[in-house]
Amino acid sequence: MAKRYFGTDGIRGRVGTAPMRVDFALRLASAAARVLAPNGGKVLIGKDTRVSGYMFESALEAGFVAAGVDVFLTGPLPTPAIAFLTSKLGADFGIVISASHNPYYDNGIKFFDASGEKLSDALEESIERYLEQEPLTCDSSSLGQAITLTSARTDYMRFCRRTIPADMDFEGLKIVVDASHGAAYKVAPRLIADLGAEVIPVGCSPNGRNINDGCGSTRPDFVKLTVTGVRAHVGIALDGDGDRAVMVDERGQLVDGDRLLYILARDRHEAKALQGPVIGTVMSNLGLELALRDLGIEFQRAKVGDRHVLALLKESGGILGGETSGHVICLDKTTTGDGLITALQILAIMRRTGRSLSALAEGMAQMPQTLLNVRIAAPVDVGSNESIRSAVAVAESKLGARGRVVLRSSGTEPVIRVMVEGDDQNLVKALAAELADSVRAAVEPALI
Repeated sequence: MAKRYFGTDGIRGRVGTAPMRVDFALRLASAAARVLAPNGGKVLIGKDTRVSGYMFESALEAGFVAAGVDVFLTGPLPTPAIAFLTSKLGADFGIVISASHNPYYDNGIKFFDASGEKLSDALEESIERYLEQEPLTCDSSSLGQAITLTSARTDYMRFCRRTIPADMDFEGLKIVVDASHGAAYKVAPRLIADLGAEVIPVGCSPNGRNINDGCGSTRPDFVKLTVTGVRAHVGIALDGDGDRAVMVDERGQLVDGDRLLYILARDRHEAKALQGPVIGTVMSNLGLELALRDLGIEFQRAKVGDRHVLALLKESGGILGGETSGHVICLDKTTTGDGLITALQILAIMRRTGRSLSALAEGMAQMPQTLLNVRIAAPVDVGSNESIRSAVAVAESKLGARGRVVLRSSGTEPVIRVMVEGDDQNLVKALAAELADSVRAAVEPALI
């Protein structure tokens, strides 16, 4: 069965446009209750700071209570916090209302199973089968109830703290923390300050409409300027729902997810604690693969999306994987990508080794890479379009063995992503522009 609503990471779209409307959220709650808690049970619901989150929270709450499911509400908390708390609470499943790194006018609904992991395709397909049915309403004796979980924030902060040595602190470090005006705006600066660091918070004043606006992991320029401006040791930039992190070194240079993954892998390898291969994606920088190869560490690529990285980690027995965007999974610490835990692991390595972030990252040389987005109005199969395939073949022949071309449809936005990577930066940029033009030419007939 082809899924109609669930994408790479739950259901996502522009608020007010199908499916991100209140009536859909109500039906989704009822459908999810039928599949995930058919005899009643518990669901944990968290959200980021978007103004529309309150609306969807109320609709989901009503749908679950009407279906006989008890609802535990956390308020704004990072996505990985809901994954952790779902398991800790013994809930049947968890929900996060968030569109991650997207602008405030988008929103989404994503699920975790009882163990704090993303739902399988089979469960998502089962939920979709019930979406066209009328929402359930039990009789009054069987209705669920809604409960505010007041300990959620502190429980999650304690969990994150336990991922680094108990006797470690960050006393003497000056750290810029950018929470993207999103879900981690309270927990991230508070936890790092509790660990003794001097924290300079930015992107920690949400108003419902400024999430991801010129800040966070997708817009790290302000963190770069702030780190150098206040002479901080390091900067941390999270995304709107807190499952991604990129960092900035003391010189104001970006350290993306690929380089963070390299630092973590090398550290665990040296401690003889690394298990299995390191997992990246088809978009991971070739420099990561080459640097790990030099250390004797196996590297494998999954399809884009943290669920695909996680699936390959489990299949291969690995514990470390991630994406360039900063979505890093440390299975020896938690069950899903967690930006705050990723940052804590890097800070712990800095503290233990006494080395700066720039020194830790210098072992990996990044290949020049250009990523362009071609907006589309209708789906285009880039793999079967003859003109696009021909353009890709030409580009690959020009790049040779030390270059790559990746074209893929985004799972979260209506765009085709065109990525070109190689030794020659000017050639990479030129080939990316040519391929983007080829995709646009193929898309135009679909727009008419």
